Amino acid sequence: MLRDLFFKLNKKANDKKEEPGVSQNSESIITKCPNCKKILYSKELYKRLNVCSNCDHHLMITSTDRMEALLDEGSETPLFEGITSVNPLDFPNYESKLESDKVKTGLNEAVIVSEGLIDGAPVVIAIMDPRFRMGSMGAAVGEKLARAFNHATEKKLPVIVFTASGGARMQEGIISLMQMAKVSVAVERHHNAGLLYIAYMTHPTTGGVSASFASVGDINLAERGALIGFAGRRVIEETIKEKLPDDFQTAEFLLKHGQLDEVVDRRDMRDYLSRILSMHSEVR
Repeated sequence: MLRDLFFKLNKKANDKKEEPGVSQNSESIITKCPNCKKILYSKELYKRLNVCSNCDHHLMITSTDRMEALLDEGSETPLFEGITSVNPLDFPNYESKLESDKVKTGLNEAVIVSEGLIDGAPVVIAIMDPRFRMGSMGAAVGEKLARAFNHATEKKLPVIVFTASGGARMQEGIISLMQMAKVSVAVERHHNAGLLYIAYMTHPTTGGVSASFASVGDINLAERGALIGFAGRRVIEETIKEKLPDDFQTAEFLLKHGQLDEVVDRRDMRDYLSRILSMHSEVR
């Protein structure tokens, strides 16, 4: 019926507070913007990289669609695709949840890594995907990211990481928390080799990811309207006993307070990154 034309979130997605988005394979005909409530044609929304034509709200975009939008056609070489999570702590139902997310997303893990070209400039790109375990960072995510930096260091390539994460993966306990240091060490090796790292934070970037490799880029960028922070707003307010500003923990708030270099519209991300890579190449 008519209601089936609309992009609807199921109860499970609503519980996770996930935003609707449109992928290349989406079967929805129209999508409702969660910000301004305007009804949008899904095919047109996809062409605009899931940016609302009415209010410029950035809806969720899949990691594979973002990678396709970034890299020169035919230049992508996927890396480390075989790395996936196990259940080191025998956490109840963890394996079934992983399998469910694999089926739902078509991904093996919450991050994809590829080597390719942006306007002819070689680069290694890692993109986290909040559809898979809310982009949480377990051992497999940490391993893929560490290998991405090590691979780039070996080949003397810049790295761009698009973060989108709820933080550490609770089902893996301390093993998950160890990934913060592990990836940060790989970032440092890459930095010591004189190579460029662009940290590009998208919605949401929180917890251990925001407190580690997401915040230590040579250039720190963020997507418009992205939620970025460590602890939740309510936790902070209850701790400091103060009301926080309405725009607290948004990309725009962080830019205003000197914690970001720029907030970039998603439709401009490829051109913006191309200019940075070009300038970096000339400096080198």
